[in-house]
Amino acid sequence: MKRTHPWVPAAVAGGAAGIVNGFFGGGGGMVLVPLLMARCGLSRRKAFASSVAIIFPLCALSAVIYYARGHLDLLVALPYLIGGLAGGLIGGKIFQKIPVVWLKRAFALLILYGAWRSLTG
Repeated sequence: MKRTHPWVPAAVAGGAAGIVNGFFGGGGGMVLVPLLMARCGLSRRKAFASSVAIIFPLCALSAVIYYARGHLDLLVALPYLIGGLAGGLIGGKIFQKIPVVWLKRAFALLILYGAWRSLTG
C-alpha cells in the first residue's frame, strides 16, 4: 500500500541525498532507498529504481560544479563513463530478474566495501 508523504520531509530527504552526493561524488542512494521504502511505502525494487531517477540529476549537477571548480578531468573520466553506461544498461536489463534478497546482499556488500576502502585508504 502506497502512503502519501508531505513535500517538506521528502525535500529534506532529497537534500540529504544531494549533500551526500556532493561531498562524496555519489552515495545519495544509500540515504534515499531506506527513506523511499519507509516514508513512501515503495517496494525495494521501486525504491532502488526511484533512487536512480532522483540521483541522476544530482550527480549531473555535482559533476558540473566539480568541473567548474577545476576538480574534474573529463579525459580521465571518459573511459569510466563509457564503462558505466554499459554497466548501467546491463544492470537495468537484468534488474528485474535478480531476486530481491540478492539485491539486498549486493547492496550491503557494496556499502561494506566502500566503508572498508574509506577506512583503510
